Amino acid sequence: MAIQNPPVSQTRSFSTVFLIEMWERFGFYGMQVLMVTYMMKKLGFVDTKANLVWGAAAALIYVTPAIGGWVGDKLIGTRRTMRIGAMVLMLGYALLWFPTENASFLYIALGVIIVGNGMFKPNAGNLVRKIYEGDDTKIDSAFTIYYMAVNIGSTISMLLTPWIRDYVGTHFGDEWGWHTAFGACAVGLLLGLANYALMSRTLRHIGSPADNAPVDLKKLVGVLAGALAMVFVSAFILQSELIARICVYLAGVVVLGIFAHLIRSSHRDERAGLIAALVLTVQTIFFFIFYQQMSTSLNLFAQKNVNLDFSLFGWHVLTWIPEQFQSLNAIWIVLLSPVLVFIYNALGRMGKDISVAAKFAWGFAAVAGGFFIYGVGAHWAVNGQVSSWIMVWGYGLYSLGELLVSGLGLAMIARYVPARMGGFMMGAYFVASGISQYLGSVVANFAHIPAGLNDPVQSLAIYTNLFNKLGMVGVGCTVIALAVLPLMRKLSASHASAAAREPLPAVRSEEFDTP
Repeated sequence: MAIQNPPVSQTRSFSTVFLIEMWERFGFYGMQVLMVTYMMKKLGFVDTKANLVWGAAAALIYVTPAIGGWVGDKLIGTRRTMRIGAMVLMLGYALLWFPTENASFLYIALGVIIVGNGMFKPNAGNLVRKIYEGDDTKIDSAFTIYYMAVNIGSTISMLLTPWIRDYVGTHFGDEWGWHTAFGACAVGLLLGLANYALMSRTLRHIGSPADNAPVDLKKLVGVLAGALAMVFVSAFILQSELIARICVYLAGVVVLGIFAHLIRSSHRDERAGLIAALVLTVQTIFFFIFYQQMSTSLNLFAQKNVNLDFSLFGWHVLTWIPEQFQSLNAIWIVLLSPVLVFIYNALGRMGKDISVAAKFAWGFAAVAGGFFIYGVGAHWAVNGQVSSWIMVWGYGLYSLGELLVSGLGLAMIARYVPARMGGFMMGAYFVASGISQYLGSVVANFAHIPAGLNDPVQSLAIYTNLFNKLGMVGVGCTVIALAVLPLMRKLSASHASAAAREPLPAVRSEEFDTP
């Protein structure tokens, strides 16, 4: 009689994905925190070009998961695709380790990172979905904790890589400082892969049907060849602003077409959930326009118009490097995530769950408040520099909004989209997010600082004008999110009625409440 292995708990399986995601995000955000200033200070790009190149890269980083999700679902397996993606990402960061200031080489390295992320991201998220499939009471909490994993890794890297750059640059030369910092991202992902190898047995029962089949060498070779081709396609897009803009707009049309096709061709009992997912995905697009400011306008604002010294009751506490202010976002996410999980669980026990749509409305209100804090802080600026504490509290509200919108984006797909469309629809969600990343860089360029303008008082006025306008847009998004709640209730009621007639376990419903 064969001896069966004991079942693996959800927690152990989740921990494996949590940790590889944490290290993957360590690499990604360690690279992101430096990229715009690297292009400006080492490659000589003006702020508008650096913003748009990074915006195009960020868009592609979010677009390629649409392909990676399909590869994981249909070709080589969710687990295999995630692991290969992590290896490709490590290679991309390792390329940035090379001490060269050649723009074409940078585009190739970013192309490798784009492809690796496309293979990793949707499949990691889909594994979390599969771990908790059928357990509605835990899925919001699971994705919130999963989102926290992103920010544990990114907190460490966003504090560490600017310090490595300055330390190594001081002792061994500026060129080595930048590239050693990028190299640290590769080392971090290597540690993540080693840890995953030790824990991967906890995921053997999780994945797509392709994971349980032997490796098909033809499919694997085809996937790798396609990945190589996509590296060069991505590099080609990055080097041309016009081509990047055309691709982004075409991607927007494709996403709408995907949703329209799936809604039209789906079973009537699935339709309400898909329409609800479309409404929330459109709202997510607006959120990521705000989100992109962190690596563009807010990053450059910290370079020029923020006092880098932290003082408390007159005592000097520490001095930060400008790029390190981006880590405030991740720090707040880590602090706020357990609080929100506690609130979600407590409300769930009382039968008073807050709907995803209502959480989105609260999230936009928080984001609006965060940008207004940056604008209001200008009134107390000294010689054109605002207090570092203004950044702390602005990022606090901004991060709360991120948890309520972006942090639940994957949970929204897991709730409303049938399991058979899971990987593909998560990919489509990332495409929509990528479109808004590029649009966010376009918005950031409204705060362009003309060449030769070095007066912080003048640059302060330019940046805070943008932030106040973004705050007003955030208010508008809040109003719209509240206005669509009746529609969401109607969709929920329709879906619940259909599910009662003919239950479909892959499609879930929830009551939409007013916040």
